[in-house]
Amino acid sequence: MPISVFDAHCDTISRCWREYEGLDRNAGMISLERTAGFGRYCQFFALWTADGYTGGPLGGDSVERAYQALLRCFKDQMARNADRIVQCRTAAEAELAQSQGKAAAFLSVEGGELLGCDSDRLAQAAADGVKAINLTWNHANALSGAHADGSERGLSPLGRRFVERMEELDILVDVSHLSEAGFWDVMAMARRPILASHSNIKSVWDHTRNLTDGQITAIIENQGVIGLNFYTEFVGGGRDLDMVRVHLDRLLELGGERSAALGGDWDGCDTIADLPAIDSLPRLYEHLLHHGYRETVVQDLFYNNLMRVVR
Repeated sequence: MPISVFDAHCDTISRCWREYEGLDRNAGMISLERTAGFGRYCQFFALWTADGYTGGPLGGDSVERAYQALLRCFKDQMARNADRIVQCRTAAEAELAQSQGKAAAFLSVEGGELLGCDSDRLAQAAADGVKAINLTWNHANALSGAHADGSERGLSPLGRRFVERMEELDILVDVSHLSEAGFWDVMAMARRPILASHSNIKSVWDHTRNLTDGQITAIIENQGVIGLNFYTEFVGGGRDLDMVRVHLDRLLELGGERSAALGGDWDGCDTIADLPAIDSLPRLYEHLLHHGYRETVVQDLFYNNLMRVVR
């Protein structure tokens, strides 16, 4: 039986925009051609660009233009492939799309700079269909420090208002890339489940982009989800399926059976050799079953847990 997949992070739209390629077929890691064999397919597509990420108080016109250009690219790909994929904001919308034989596309923004770090722009983002926002990318900004820049900085007053407004608008707060200080500020405020769309386990592989056991436990208690990342530098060790399994094992040991998800970081990095593109995910599914994981646990990892959070 074909597997169901719900993945929390890819940079495919940015790649399509940059390379003038389409979502139906391209030279990247995700295309509708590659995902056609899945039973059900949902994907968070991130809007992201490094251009203009200067950390200024409200960003600049170039960043706003980048957001609009990326959004147009996403909307254009939805229109061009309307018979195969549709934008969704809720699980109910995704289930309707799947009943019609279509994939479900969820929209996210990677880095509050693309919205000028301006909470007044969030209502329009919600109207655009944005379902999740990473507060930072790799650089500190007006909202907070990031994992590798200003790591001691938590949420600014502007950042707190930004998070409050996101939750009012039912936009998921994504803590991947955030400083640890910012993470704990978010958790102290959170009234809804938190998303860590593409982060691994720091006690397994020590990298600033990976989450500590304390952070993981907090997300589990919050009923949020953590998308396992397949980037070689975050997986570490042998950079193979066995090492991905070690990350998953630690997450499960901490009680994360209902919080484990996929966050491949497709088209944004060099993924491990065993998972060169999204259509290789059945290898991971079979690998986990072969090593004794219950199929219900694997199905929750691949699809159900993330679907629960977008309801």
